[in-house]
Amino acid sequence: MEPVKVGLLGLGTVGGGTVTVLARNAAEIARRAGRGIEISHAAARDYDPERIQGLEAIGRIGSDAFAVVEDPDVRIVVELIGGYSPALELVLKAIENGKHVVTANKALIARHGNEIFAAARERGVMVGFEAAVAGGIPIIKALREGLAANHIEWIAGIINGTGNFILTEMRDKGRDFADVLAEAQALGYAEADPTFDVEGIDAAHKLTILSSLAFGVPLQFERCFTEGISKVGALDVAYAAELGYRIKHLGITRRSEDGIELRVHPTLIPERRLIANVDGVMNAVLVKGDAVGPTLYYGAGAGALPTASAVVADLVDVVRALTTDPNNRVPHLAFQPDELADTPVMPMEAVQTAYYLRLAALDQPGVMARIASILGEQGISIEAIKQKEPEEGQTHVPLVMLTHRVIERQMNEAIARIEALDSVQGEVTRIRMETLSG
Repeated sequence: MEPVKVGLLGLGTVGGGTVTVLARNAAEIARRAGRGIEISHAAARDYDPERIQGLEAIGRIGSDAFAVVEDPDVRIVVELIGGYSPALELVLKAIENGKHVVTANKALIARHGNEIFAAARERGVMVGFEAAVAGGIPIIKALREGLAANHIEWIAGIINGTGNFILTEMRDKGRDFADVLAEAQALGYAEADPTFDVEGIDAAHKLTILSSLAFGVPLQFERCFTEGISKVGALDVAYAAELGYRIKHLGITRRSEDGIELRVHPTLIPERRLIANVDGVMNAVLVKGDAVGPTLYYGAGAGALPTASAVVADLVDVVRALTTDPNNRVPHLAFQPDELADTPVMPMEAVQTAYYLRLAALDQPGVMARIASILGEQGISIEAIKQKEPEEGQTHVPLVMLTHRVIERQMNEAIARIEALDSVQGEVTRIRMETLSG
């Protein structure tokens, strides 16, 4: 059979990796797909020919991305330019032209996926987006296919390598957040503007996708609660370790009687959990299904070749299914489009978790009793407490508490009352806790 012609948008890190993987493993890929896959047309504003292996195999390289999606020879468009615009316009134009699409653009899928999938369904084409979540880890294929027999109960993931690198360095070397962030930027793990990574926006994009796949609901990025790691201090990391926990920046989505939890925030988890031992820039996703139990998916969450691995896997899937009835293909969001549920996403204030609290309290009798009284009045019980010795000349002592599970609204009210006490200095540090037990 004739090779399938692919149009590639973007020759940056992932685009270059995709060219390399397709060239390096061409024979193996053809054996798996049933026919060859060739990049016949590519568009890029700038690229480094010395860095990309296999560049000479591309039929034509230009700067006009719309020329690629209009090329009649191109059957599959691979969008690797990122961002919202012109990526959205290019993807929709490709679909309008009857071309299948593969993308690594998590922001585009999280915000505009509902529109994109509806357009693709109408035109009978496929949209592959495995590379949009957790790099080379095949978590989307696992949720859509491997775990199709399961009622998914919850997902918890380390899905941003930059944040995980920072927290790992803070734990292992006792360094401050700002110091490690500067190193992450120097190493190329974090952008000059690291907001998307350290404030959880990148993870929220990915979690939105995972939640839709797990629970069969439309993509709802705007309802995802997002909290970053910039307020996590070296003291918190050290105190967590003393108590047998590690702090990870997790994306968590859970199904409950009241709706779906959709949240990204720093989280204390028991150090014995496998996911607590995922360090550096690596990613991991823990999925709890009712039949299979907990399953963990681990690997490189970014990088040229790991992400290209997922892009090319999607290309193989599309090529295999080119001649199949569109109604018999795996649905984009795992569930049949007319079977998506309207289950609500819960507001964060209605979510129930346990908490780690750290505050500076005046070192005198009665202060601890007053704090405990405020917590008790909000229905919050204390599981463990540690009071540190004050530093020389200091009148306030560090006080660390772990609580049992409580609704977030009650904890917010309690913290506001504690911070209003004259005997408490500054703000109360609050980090949510999860056991992640099966």
